[in-house]
Amino acid sequence: MAGTKTSARRSAARKPVAKSRGKPSRAAAKRPAAQAKTAQAKTAQKARGQFFRVSHHSEEDFDGGLRRYAKYRDLGMAKATGGMVQAHVIRFVPPCRPEEVSKLHFHDVEFQMVYVLKGWIKTELEGQGAHVMRPGSAWLQPPKIKHKVLDYSDDCEVLEIILPADFETTELD
Repeated sequence: MAGTKTSARRSAARKPVAKSRGKPSRAAAKRPAAQAKTAQAKTAQKARGQFFRVSHHSEEDFDGGLRRYAKYRDLGMAKATGGMVQAHVIRFVPPCRPEEVSKLHFHDVEFQMVYVLKGWIKTELEGQGAHVMRPGSAWLQPPKIKHKVLDYSDDCEVLEIILPADFETTELD
């Protein structure tokens, strides 16, 4: 055995091969189901009708949305992905009024990510405490996590990406 070298890559590539002609291995038995799921996923993606979409900045694109204290610029991803993804830029309206913005709530989503473009925002998330997010900060809000906005700067803008595009928000306060 002297001089024998193995690596993770080499050993992974050299898996033993079953030579019996009897019952197929468990992995082989699972393969058709995995292939069917992959085919279903590809079919679902095509059914959703994803297509190329570009959204250029325009001040006129900011309008009302989920919250009165924010203006939303829809980036057109919901339409481009057949409802799979929502993406929008949120511009918070100054001045921040804690009595209006600090309402505990959650979103019934599969995925929610927020990225700060300008300014800052202070938010509190269940079990995580309060955090001040600044330009370049990004965070993932797990599904149905209770949270609230505590404060924000007059120039605060964030990019929010959510799956699915159509979701419910439940206010708790």
